[in-house]
Amino acid sequence: SPSGLLLLTSFLLHVKEDRASPTRLVCDNRLIQKYIVEAKDMEKRVGQCQALPALRCPAVLPLVDFTFQQWKSKSNETKRREILCDLALLLGAAAGAQGQVSDECGARQLSQLYRHANSFFLLLQTFSWETGHWEPSCSPHSTEQTHIPSIFLTYRQLVQGKLRFFFYDLATGSCK
Repeated sequence: SPSGLLLLTSFLLHVKEDRASPTRLVCDNRLIQKYIVEAKDMEKRVGQCQALPALRCPAVLPLVDFTFQQWKSKSNETKRREILCDLALLLGAAAGAQGQVSDECGARQLSQLYRHANSFFLLLQTFSWETGHWEPSCSPHSTEQTHIPSIFLTYRQLVQGKLRFFFYDLATGSCK
Protein backbone atom coordinates (compact mmCIF):
# COMPACT_ATOMS: atom_id res chain seq x y z
CA SER A 1 0.00 0.00 0.00
CA PRO A 2 1.21 3.57 -0.61
CA SER A 3 1.05 4.53 3.08
CA GLY A 4 3.00 1.40 4.06
CA LEU A 5 5.67 2.21 1.48
CA LEU A 6 5.82 5.80 2.74
CA LEU A 7 6.24 4.59 6.33
CA LEU A 8 8.98 2.15 5.36
CA THR A 9 10.80 4.81 3.34
CA SER A 10 10.49 7.29 6.20
CA PHE A 11 11.77 4.66 8.62
CA LEU A 12 14.76 3.82 6.46
CA LEU A 13 15.70 7.48 6.08
CA HIS A 14 15.55 8.24 9.81
CA VAL A 15 17.31 5.31 11.44
CA LYS A 16 20.90 4.34 11.84
CA GLU A 17 22.41 2.17 9.11
CA ASP A 18 22.49 -0.96 11.28
CA ARG A 19 18.80 -0.65 12.21
CA ALA A 20 17.68 -0.14 8.62
CA SER A 21 17.38 -3.74 7.42
CA PRO A 22 14.52 -5.80 8.84
CA THR A 23 16.03 -8.93 7.25
CA ARG A 24 19.38 -8.28 8.86
CA LEU A 25 17.75 -7.67 12.25
CA VAL A 26 15.81 -10.91 12.03
CA CYS A 27 18.50 -13.10 10.47
CA ASP A 28 21.63 -11.83 12.24
CA ASN A 29 21.32 -12.85 15.90
CA ARG A 30 24.27 -10.60 16.79
CA LEU A 31 22.17 -7.54 16.05
CA ILE A 32 19.40 -8.33 18.58
CA GLN A 33 22.16 -9.19 21.07
CA LYS A 34 23.61 -5.71 20.44
CA TYR A 35 20.22 -4.14 21.26
CA ILE A 36 19.96 -6.21 24.43
CA VAL A 37 23.40 -4.95 25.51
CA GLU A 38 22.34 -1.37 24.68
CA ALA A 39 19.18 -1.78 26.79
CA LYS A 40 21.27 -3.07 29.70
CA ASP A 41 23.71 -0.15 29.29
CA MET A 42 20.89 2.40 29.29
CA GLU A 43 19.44 0.82 32.43
CA LYS A 44 22.87 0.94 34.10
CA ARG A 45 23.53 4.56 33.05
CA VAL A 46 20.17 5.83 34.33
CA GLY A 47 20.99 4.15 37.64
CA GLN A 48 24.11 6.31 37.80
CA CYS A 49 22.20 9.58 37.37
CA GLN A 50 22.08 11.74 40.49
CA ALA A 51 18.91 11.42 42.60
CA LEU A 52 16.20 11.11 39.98
CA PRO A 53 12.92 12.39 41.40
CA ALA A 54 9.84 10.22 41.67
CA LEU A 55 7.42 10.96 38.85
CA ARG A 56 4.52 13.23 39.84
CA CYS A 57 2.34 11.51 37.25
CA PRO A 58 3.01 7.77 37.33
CA ALA A 59 4.23 6.10 34.17
CA VAL A 60 1.92 3.40 32.80
CA LEU A 61 4.15 0.49 31.87
CA PRO A 62 3.28 -2.77 30.14
CA LEU A 63 3.71 -6.02 32.03
CA VAL A 64 6.06 -7.76 29.62
CA ASP A 65 6.64 -11.06 31.37
CA PHE A 66 5.30 -14.18 29.67
CA THR A 67 5.56 -17.94 29.74
CA PHE A 68 7.38 -19.59 26.89
CA GLN A 69 4.49 -22.03 26.30
CA GLN A 70 1.98 -19.19 25.97
CA TRP A 71 4.32 -17.34 23.62
CA LYS A 72 4.88 -20.33 21.33
CA SER A 73 1.13 -20.89 20.98
CA LYS A 74 0.55 -17.41 19.45
CA SER A 75 0.71 -16.50 15.77
CA ASN A 76 3.46 -14.15 14.61
CA GLU A 77 0.82 -11.48 13.94
CA THR A 78 -0.53 -11.79 17.49
CA LYS A 79 3.01 -11.54 18.88
CA ARG A 80 3.73 -8.49 16.71
CA ARG A 81 0.55 -6.73 17.84
CA GLU A 82 1.26 -7.52 21.49
CA ILE A 83 4.78 -6.10 21.22
CA LEU A 84 3.45 -3.01 19.43
CA CYS A 85 1.03 -2.45 22.32
CA ASP A 86 3.87 -2.85 24.83
CA LEU A 87 6.06 -0.43 22.87
CA ALA A 88 3.22 2.12 22.59
CA LEU A 89 2.86 2.15 26.39
CA LEU A 90 6.64 2.38 26.84
CA LEU A 91 6.85 5.29 24.41
CA GLY A 92 4.09 7.10 26.30
CA ALA A 93 5.83 6.44 29.62
CA ALA A 94 9.20 7.66 28.34
CA ALA A 95 7.67 10.81 26.80
CA GLY A 96 5.69 11.55 29.96
CA ALA A 97 8.73 11.04 32.17
CA GLN A 98 10.86 13.30 29.94
CA GLY A 99 8.44 16.13 30.64
CA GLN A 100 8.90 15.63 34.40
CA VAL A 101 12.69 15.27 34.55
CA SER A 102 14.91 18.33 34.68
CA ASP A 103 18.10 16.35 35.40
CA GLU A 104 20.24 16.33 32.24
CA CYS A 105 21.47 12.77 32.79
CA GLY A 106 17.98 11.34 33.24
CA ALA A 107 16.55 13.34 30.35
CA ARG A 108 19.34 12.19 28.03
CA GLN A 109 18.78 8.52 28.92
CA LEU A 110 15.00 8.83 28.51
CA SER A 111 15.50 10.44 25.11
CA GLN A 112 17.77 7.59 24.03
CA LEU A 113 15.30 4.97 25.28
CA TYR A 114 12.50 6.74 23.42
CA ARG A 115 14.50 6.73 20.16
CA HIS A 116 15.36 3.04 20.46
CA ALA A 117 11.82 1.96 21.38
CA ASN A 118 10.39 4.11 18.58
CA SER A 119 12.74 2.48 16.05
CA PHE A 120 11.41 -0.95 17.04
CA PHE A 121 7.85 0.41 16.98
CA LEU A 122 8.25 1.77 13.44
CA LEU A 123 9.99 -1.39 12.26
CA LEU A 124 7.29 -3.70 13.63
CA GLN A 125 4.62 -1.60 11.92
CA THR A 126 6.23 -2.54 8.58
CA PHE A 127 5.73 -6.27 9.27
CA SER A 128 2.21 -7.60 8.86
CA TRP A 129 0.62 -10.91 8.08
CA GLU A 130 -2.93 -9.58 8.05
CA THR A 131 -4.52 -6.93 5.88
CA GLY A 132 -5.27 -3.54 7.34
CA HIS A 133 -3.24 -1.17 9.46
CA TRP A 134 -2.27 -1.52 13.09
CA GLU A 135 -4.41 0.62 15.35
CA PRO A 136 -3.29 1.44 18.89
CA SER A 137 -6.57 0.13 20.33
CA CYS A 138 -5.03 -2.53 22.50
CA SER A 139 -5.22 -2.95 26.20
CA PRO A 140 -2.12 -4.77 27.39
CA HIS A 141 -1.71 -5.67 31.02
CA SER A 142 -0.08 -2.69 32.69
CA THR A 143 1.13 -1.24 35.95
CA GLU A 144 1.84 2.29 37.19
CA GLN A 145 5.31 3.21 38.39
CA THR A 146 6.74 6.44 39.78
CA HIS A 147 10.39 5.39 39.56
CA ILE A 148 12.20 6.28 36.33
CA PRO A 149 14.52 3.23 36.42
CA SER A 150 11.43 0.99 36.15
CA ILE A 151 10.87 2.34 32.60
CA PHE A 152 14.36 1.14 31.66
CA LEU A 153 13.87 -2.22 33.38
CA THR A 154 10.64 -2.78 31.43
CA TYR A 155 12.32 -1.84 28.13
CA ARG A 156 15.24 -4.21 28.79
CA GLN A 157 12.87 -7.03 29.70
CA LEU A 158 10.85 -6.42 26.53
CA VAL A 159 13.95 -6.46 24.31
CA GLN A 160 15.45 -9.48 26.09
CA GLY A 161 12.17 -11.38 26.10
CA LYS A 162 9.37 -10.83 23.63
CA LEU A 163 11.41 -9.01 20.94
CA ARG A 164 14.28 -11.50 21.01
CA PHE A 165 11.93 -14.50 20.80
CA PHE A 166 9.82 -12.81 18.12
CA PHE A 167 12.86 -12.21 15.93
CA TYR A 168 14.05 -15.75 16.62
CA ASP A 169 10.67 -17.12 15.48
CA LEU A 170 10.79 -14.99 12.32
CA ALA A 171 14.36 -16.10 11.59
CA THR A 172 13.38 -19.76 11.94
CA GLY A 173 10.93 -19.35 9.10
CA SER A 174 12.76 -16.95 6.80
CA CYS A 175 16.56 -17.17 7.17
CA LYS A 176 18.93 -19.60 5.52
